[in-house]
Amino acid sequence: MQLRGGVPLEEGKEPAVINRTNQSKALPFKVLQLLVPILALCIAFSVISIYTIRHFGITSVVTTVASTLPPCHDEPTSLEEWIRPPLNLIHAMTDKELLWRASFAPRIKEYPFQRVPKIAFMFLTKGPLPLAPLWEKFLKGHEGLYSIYVHSLPSFQASFPPSSVFYRRQIPSQVSEWGRMSMCDAERRLLANALLDISNERFILLSESCIPVYNFSVIYHYLMKSRHGFMGVFDDPGPYGRGRYNENMAPEVVITQWRKGSQWFEVNRNLAMNIVEDTVFYTKFEQFCRPACYVDEHYFPTMLTIQAGNVLANRSITWVDWSRGGAHPASFGRSDITDEFFKRILKGQNCSYNDRSSSICFLFARKFAPSSLEPLLQLAPTVLGF
Repeated sequence: MQLRGGVPLEEGKEPAVINRTNQSKALPFKVLQLLVPILALCIAFSVISIYTIRHFGITSVVTTVASTLPPCHDEPTSLEEWIRPPLNLIHAMTDKELLWRASFAPRIKEYPFQRVPKIAFMFLTKGPLPLAPLWEKFLKGHEGLYSIYVHSLPSFQASFPPSSVFYRRQIPSQVSEWGRMSMCDAERRLLANALLDISNERFILLSESCIPVYNFSVIYHYLMKSRHGFMGVFDDPGPYGRGRYNENMAPEVVITQWRKGSQWFEVNRNLAMNIVEDTVFYTKFEQFCRPACYVDEHYFPTMLTIQAGNVLANRSITWVDWSRGGAHPASFGRSDITDEFFKRILKGQNCSYNDRSSSICFLFARKFAPSSLEPLLQLAPTVLGF
């Protein structure tokens, strides 16, 4: 049998076999036709990607993709968010973490924003503030010029209304005992929380029995213009001064540097930083100043005298009456609050203020019992000026 053109057909093969052979030869060509467009698309995508990276940078591409993902937390995006004081004073930091955080300080002294310096009123109390209405009256109309911090027993729950200046101003606290390092811990805790507000410039430690004896404007300008911090510091050679010194405190503290002073102090921001960042003197006082060495009378006065004695006024601005003798000053109730009583505090005083003589020496006074509140409110406008 012959095909057209005279080519002989091999014995035993059918025409269908020849058709299958032709189809198998055509298959690679069809696959090639399919792959060519895909390859061209890949090349085009690569060219576009290279062009984008060269002209816009790879970080732009990454940022664009990343920005579509929701953030895990809000990050400060402006200076205002960095310097804004904490809205909630309750936090989970330990004392060690808090003191470390509070020790942050800018190295550039000039602020890049309009900073309004404030007074931090720090109340160290066991529980209620019975004289709070008097403080409310004193602070009224001076918002933005002060901050309030309250350290009470951890079990105490304050019940101030939202309109009160004391509302939600309690800080995380621990039990503190008079004459022991836990009392100094409470004071450092107050300072550290107050330092978190970068606008706080002056820091005054108060008790629940303290009152202001001038109006806010007088006290504000007196403190802001002062070049010194106010802490009663003196060298007592007797048994209740140097007699409490322990030789184990050397070489950090030698007996000639040993000082005694009032617990109720007022310091500027730099002195407050010295107190919270201290790790050298703290250990010595914790170990070697225990009753009958009362650490709250010696730790801060001695440490600051060594570190920054030239900026201490060496006097307290909180008036107390020790005339009755004993371990604690006199306390005053309803019957004590008279015009004559305040003349004792406000008149006939003389002290040094910015190296000049001044008749204004005390800005606060203690100890006032809860029963004194009503007559204090009555005398405040005419005697205290608010």
